[in-house]
Amino acid sequence: MARLPDFEALAIFAKVVELRSFAGAAADLGLSKATVSKAVGRLEDRLGARLFNRTSRRLALTDAGKNLSERAARLLADGEAAENEALARSTVPRGLVRLAVPMTFGVNVIAPLLPGFLAMYPEVSVDLHFSDAMVDLIGEGFDVGVRIASLPDSSLLARRLCPMPRHTVASPAYLKAHGRPTHPMHLAQHSCLGYAYLSTPGVWRYVNARGEQAAVRPSGRLRVNNGEALLPAIIAGLGIADLPEFIVGDAIAAKQVEVLLKGWKQVEGAVHLVMPPGGPRPARVEVLIDYLAHQLAHPGRRGGSASRRSA
Repeated sequence: MARLPDFEALAIFAKVVELRSFAGAAADLGLSKATVSKAVGRLEDRLGARLFNRTSRRLALTDAGKNLSERAARLLADGEAAENEALARSTVPRGLVRLAVPMTFGVNVIAPLLPGFLAMYPEVSVDLHFSDAMVDLIGEGFDVGVRIASLPDSSLLARRLCPMPRHTVASPAYLKAHGRPTHPMHLAQHSCLGYAYLSTPGVWRYVNARGEQAAVRPSGRLRVNNGEALLPAIIAGLGIADLPEFIVGDAIAAKQVEVLLKGWKQVEGAVHLVMPPGGPRPARVEVLIDYLAHQLAHPGRRGGSASRRSA
């Protein structure tokens, strides 16, 4: 009787090829490095050919490995797709959800919400990724992302949760030393602290109640890729910054900074959940989306101290 193919060894081999590392494949699959090595060795014995040339610094495919790698990768992808489709049809949410969130909002707002979610759905796991950069959800394999912006046109599906005001602020010490701007165009004469990941990098856009618009390209001596990192510099009087309320709200309440340009406001963004297109989404993803949507749209109903800075 013919033996079945060693599907497990083929899948492990495909993961080693993908990550170019036995240790990386082991970590990704939740296996020991020894288990990964044994699976590849088992496959080599079965095929009667070496699949890798290994040194202490380099891992390279042999000709036999190259010939096998494409089909093994397709086998792994088909298996994952079949499993995901089956899980999507399951009425009980289970499995892993990969969630990408902005750094400060993720730490202060999203992370405190997850214990409640995980208690509600004990068979669901969450891989929470923090980054203020615009993460490629599809390319990096995320199920859901949180974005705080005026979203550009995109193939992603978006669910708007709540508005997120922005405030142009400076410390009393800075305003005493340099004066208070009353029109956005006055910002050109001031030191402005920059945030790298604005939806329109290097441009602050304003509108007033009469519908008049102003676009400013401010300049200054400090630019960061995380908005919360600007707070010490603003409070110390180094310049003016434009930040969302969840970052600067406490400093405004404590009178450490003052809101400027009160007759003007930034073009308003919002908190969105974004998802890759296509479907159906697995039940584990749907329940996380619904949970976050409810919690973020009704911040007053959160249990405990859901966030240090509320949106």
